Amino acid sequence: MTSPVQGSQPESLYPELDEAALAQYFAALTGDETAPLAPARAAEVAEARALVAPVPVRIPGAGQDLLDGVLWTHLTGDRARPAIVMPSPWTDLGWLAYAVQATRFAYSGYNVLAYTARGFGRSEGEVEVGGPLDIEDGSRALDFLIERTGGEPTRVGFLGDSYGSGISQLVAAHDHRVDAVVALSTWGDLGEAFYENTTRHTEAVRKLLAAAQNARLSKRTQQVFDDVLADRNVDETLQWAAERSPYTYVAALNSRQVPVFFAHAWHETLFPSNQTLRMFHALTGPKRINMSIGDHSGPEMTGIVGLPNRIWTDAHRWLGHHLQDDDNGIDTEGQVVSQIMWNKALESRPTWAAVTGSTQRLYLASPGATGDHTLADGPDTGWSLSIQTGADTPATVADEIILTGYDEMAGNPKVYPTAAISRADAGVWVTAPLPVTTGLRGVPRLRLTYTPSADRSTFVAHLFDVAPSGSAHIVTHAPFTRLDGEPGVAVTADIELQATGYDVPAGHRLMLVIDTRDPFYGDANAPRATLTLSSPAADPSHLELPLR
Repeated sequence: MTSPVQGSQPESLYPELDEAALAQYFAALTGDETAPLAPARAAEVAEARALVAPVPVRIPGAGQDLLDGVLWTHLTGDRARPAIVMPSPWTDLGWLAYAVQATRFAYSGYNVLAYTARGFGRSEGEVEVGGPLDIEDGSRALDFLIERTGGEPTRVGFLGDSYGSGISQLVAAHDHRVDAVVALSTWGDLGEAFYENTTRHTEAVRKLLAAAQNARLSKRTQQVFDDVLADRNVDETLQWAAERSPYTYVAALNSRQVPVFFAHAWHETLFPSNQTLRMFHALTGPKRINMSIGDHSGPEMTGIVGLPNRIWTDAHRWLGHHLQDDDNGIDTEGQVVSQIMWNKALESRPTWAAVTGSTQRLYLASPGATGDHTLADGPDTGWSLSIQTGADTPATVADEIILTGYDEMAGNPKVYPTAAISRADAGVWVTAPLPVTTGLRGVPRLRLTYTPSADRSTFVAHLFDVAPSGSAHIVTHAPFTRLDGEPGVAVTADIELQATGYDVPAGHRLMLVIDTRDPFYGDANAPRATLTLSSPAADPSHLELPLR
């Protein structure tokens, strides 16, 4: 088999993905040579070949652009079968990323069509980021599957990881034939993913561009990415993003009560979790979300290469229940399954609202015995603290998109030296040592008053778990930008930090750090400006924690 990768190697959103192993697997599946495979994998391929026939195909997509794909048909019996369509992730590997899982679905009784999204690999057309042509491609892929398998499937599922997950939701919203969706590491509101609290996710856009360096981006797609990086044409970008956001079409999914399964990472840096949770909240049909330690696509990666993986296991169960009437119990379990940092325990809750048992308000207060400001149980107003803009501090989201998440999954989360955070460039608030282990579950909220010395301003709030040694791990964060204020006039920011499932050990402290730069974001601060943080008596600044 020839790999679908062309040209030079781009940066990958899938650094742990073994392309050679996937290619060997597919070659063995379609040929006779299983020698390069491990014995267990060779046995799996031999068993699959008795029931599964994969055939490379060219699919007529929108505008007659041909899409590269593979059709897996289940060989036993002549009855109508359920079908699964799998649009590819954001990678030149295209459909090859699904070689193992598509085979396993086909072995379980489905006819499966996996295809490479337009503009990537050997598929024609240009990258549209879930635009109308991508939606039409999905429907035409389903048409093709029906034609090639000899009739209407009993039911239809769409499944995708990353880029393919957004396309899967969008196709389901527009094509009434889709009966269930699996969306792994996905987005709900693309505008919020690009502009969180009006703050540009510049590093995420750079990573997407680097991963697509061999792809053929449409002129409009390239312009949008360039505009985000150059801080221009925001309204036009948000309109473009709305058309590509499943949240825009949630009413269509709800009108048919389409079952949707999400899997997401707590520290997702491409599509932060809150915007996906917004989509999850809005769905009224059967739904489930698995939240895991790690970053984009990391938690499901071992399953892509065929190793045991609870997310892919649940994806099979979800489609099995909704497409094949399997009585596997997934419909009786909670809508939310969370893997807790850092003990990795799994918690199930009937709804997202049930994830948070109670809330605790901590007030941003005056300096305490440590010299830092304190997070106190009661309001402490009248203080102020000025910090300089323009300097980065060790309080950052992560060292690198995706890779830091793999370290977290391996049990080696990034360690932050809190003593090295410049107090001239950041405001720092800490609690007293916690008397018992404190479970944070849900979405923290920050309400902060500050006065900028310039008309544009940005801050980034980071919440840390600090050990007695002073070293810390990040719990969650969020940025905030004000673009149209008046210098010297107070601003009240009321923002959600990204959702979290985190146990803070007894004896540790919580630390809130407010600084003005982070490599992950584009900031709007003027050079040599200041932000004066405060807590007015009429509206004390505070942090609201969601507790287990």
